[in-house]
Order: sequence, then structure tokens, then C-alpha cells
Amino acid sequence: MTPEEIKAFCADNAIRFVDVKFVDLFGQWQHITRPIHELNDWSDYSRSPWLSGYGFDGSSIRGFQKIEESDMLLIPDPETALIDPFIQSPTLSVIANVEDPVTRARYSRDARYVAQKAEQYVKDSGVGDTVYIGPELEFFIFDEVRFASDQHSAFYSVDSDEGIWNSGAESTLRGDLNQGYRPRYKEGYFPVSPHDTQTDLRNEMVEIMEACGIQIELHHHEVATAGQGEIDMRFDTLTKMGDKSLLYKYIVKNVAKRHGKVATFMPKPLFADNGSGMHTHLSIWRDGSNLFAGDEYAGISKMCLAYIAGIIKHGKALMAICAPTTNSYKRLVPGYEAPVNLVYSARNRSAACRIPLVSPDPRQKRVEFRPPDPAGNPYLTFAAIFMAGMDGIMNGWDPGAPLDKTNLFDLSPEELANIPTVGQSLDESLHALEDDHDFLLKGGVFTPDVIETWLASKYENDVDPVRMRPHPYEFHLYFDV
Repeated sequence: MTPEEIKAFCADNAIRFVDVKFVDLFGQWQHITRPIHELNDWSDYSRSPWLSGYGFDGSSIRGFQKIEESDMLLIPDPETALIDPFIQSPTLSVIANVEDPVTRARYSRDARYVAQKAEQYVKDSGVGDTVYIGPELEFFIFDEVRFASDQHSAFYSVDSDEGIWNSGAESTLRGDLNQGYRPRYKEGYFPVSPHDTQTDLRNEMVEIMEACGIQIELHHHEVATAGQGEIDMRFDTLTKMGDKSLLYKYIVKNVAKRHGKVATFMPKPLFADNGSGMHTHLSIWRDGSNLFAGDEYAGISKMCLAYIAGIIKHGKALMAICAPTTNSYKRLVPGYEAPVNLVYSARNRSAACRIPLVSPDPRQKRVEFRPPDPAGNPYLTFAAIFMAGMDGIMNGWDPGAPLDKTNLFDLSPEELANIPTVGQSLDESLHALEDDHDFLLKGGVFTPDVIETWLASKYENDVDPVRMRPHPYEFHLYFDV
């Protein structure tokens, strides 16, 4: 909608507030709420909030400004307007871009701006005109979560009526008699009710997503016990898919809350069962044609092969952005459908880069990059993967031969020695990004301050706090030494 159309829309729907959302550097939505007249009562459009914006304190937002330069502006984007599905008073939700109030320049650490620059880069490069992204966000829905950590103690506890560990309980967590149906560990993929207890819950999420403009293809229970699920969105352009991914997470979490449950996109909340990933499908188009379709291996093009080569070459560094938590690396281990080998293959889900063979239609040809998880900033994740692939295209790299063995996790140590892998820890991935990030800076898509701020914050707020704290399992291993 245009601002004028939004005025009429708000009047027709008795809208009382506007909720202005924006994303911090690390992927969390933030918001401010104003009475709707603060958005719509203008006679001179040049002075409207659509152009003049709303001020806020950038020093209080993770990864943003220092306190001596804290003033910033939120500029609402009218194309993102919709009715917020969870706020009680009728409220217009709109996503904002971030600007400097003095220069009115776009803010380099606004991840949405990074995504928009990535989309411009593909046009400026002459390679294509559109980047399509299709992520598969996985999540858990638990009944209860408790955790604490201080100087002398630490623990966590998650519980779910659907968790197989509750098979011996006398009653459910709600007090009903235990009836026994629960997905066993690693056996949660596609069972019907009564094993899958959350079909209605996911249906409600899908209905709200579609009402908010997110086209959904399917949903299902995922592999793990205890309420792991997946809802698949139809692919869209890079920035729009960043918008939709944050809206998706907002809807999943709030529908769960509405039903007295809690949703998490934490990559590995359960030991010895599958974690939650975000397999990401990518393709580049020009004039309505898919440039990744061709006559090469698995029906892809030479451009697509070069794109894969770029992802493989920069794969270690990508993980600092695409798997950006210490917990991410509890998931990135062999045996839990999390590919750690930086190779490519058709169909084989144990390769980091997969060419799905779902249809002979050339419009369906794409690369699926499987190591990312949903814990990070989707704008940065999608832009970083795209930039790695573009580096392969611009340099004409060859990814070598595909690796089509049945299961890459079953390779011998001798075979594995010649195969590159993602890092085994966030620390290792951050060091890789320090050494290999020039590809992100091309076209000004990422800027040095974004990389520097990301690295400094991740070392200080993620790596070091976990590294310095005793782990509960260490008491099991070492208390009696």
C-alpha cells in the first residue's frame, strides 16, 4: 500500500496504533508503538513519518551506535504494512529502515540495508536481476523451559508432553492420564496423530502467516521427539524473505504462547536428537529465466556450478554468520542430518550443497545450502551465502566433481582427510571470517564496521562467556579427580 492507501485502510479497519519494527544486528526484532494519528495526521507528505521518520536511541540496540552518537531514525516502509495478528488493540505493523538523522544516509549496520545492497549488487554486476531465497526454518514447541546460570550453579530443563522421556510418567504435564503415544528419538519425521500432537497448532500458524502475506507450501513434524516442526514458505526475493523470516518467527512464538506453550529456534536444545536447521535454497534469475538451469550435472548451469564453488570455498567463514551461536555447533556434528562436509551432490542430504531433484522443470533448479540454522539474522545469512556464490561466479571457479556416495558420514578417515568441512566451534568459524571476508565487502554490500562489530560482539558475548563457565557435565566427568 501507498501512504495514502494506508490512511484509508486504517480508517476502514479502525486501526488505533502503529507498531514500527526493525531488526538489531544479530537478528532480533525490536519495536516502538505509537497512536495511529502519529503516522497518519499529516497534510504535507514531505513532513510525514514516512519521510521524516521516528527518532530512537541507537546505543540501546545490540550492535548499533555508541552512546555519544546514539540518535537514529526509523523510516517506515509502507510496502510492509499489515495488521499485527497478536496485539489486542487494532494495530498496523510496519517494518522500518534505519537512517542517520544528520546525514540521512542509510545505516551500515541495518541488516535490512545489507540485504537490499546484495539485491542491487546482482543487478550492478550484470549477472542477473533477481535473487530468490527459500529457507526451511525448523523449531521446537515445548510445554516448559527453565534455565539459570550464576557464579555457583547452572542448569537447564526443557519438557514436552510429546517427549519420549515422558513415556513412563503416570500422567501428562497437564494432569491427564498418560496414553503413551510419543515419537521416539530420531523417529519424528511425518508420523500422523496421535504421535504428532501439534498439527492443529501448526495449522493455526499457517493460517496467520497466509493472512499476513506469507505463502506456505506445507508443514510437518520434524525428526526429533518433543514437538519439532517445520513450516515451509514459498521462495521470494532476498530482502522480502528476510522480512518474512522474522515475521514467521514472530508468528510461531506467539501462537505457541497463545496455547500455553513455548517455541524456540535454538539450534540444539536436546542432546542426542536432531537439532533445528535452516536449509536455504538459492537461485539467480534474469528476465524471468532461471540462470541456474542448464545442461551440466543434475541439470544445472555452469553459472550454478561456479556459485557452488564460491559457497564451498568460503564455507568455513560463512558459518560465523549462518551458524552464529555456540549452540549451533552442538548441531553441526555427523549423524544428525547436519551436513558438515563442504561438497556438493544431487539429492544427497549429507552434502553441504545439494541440488534437489524434485522436478525436471528448469524453474525449480536451485542450490540448497544445508549447514545454516535459524538462530541468526536472516538478512545477513541470506546476503552472505549469496555473496559467497557470487564470488564463485565472478571468478569462474570450478567446484570439482560432485561427491555422490550414499552417506558422506560413512566415509573412511582417509577419504574424509581430503574433504573440507565447516568449523567445529563458533570460535573456529569466527577466526575463519577474520581471515576470509573480502568477498562480503564487494559492491559495498557488507562494510568493515559490520564485520568488525559482529566479530567483536560474538567473541565477547558468546564465545568467552561460554568458554569461562563450568559445564554441568564437567562435574560428572571431573568432580572426583
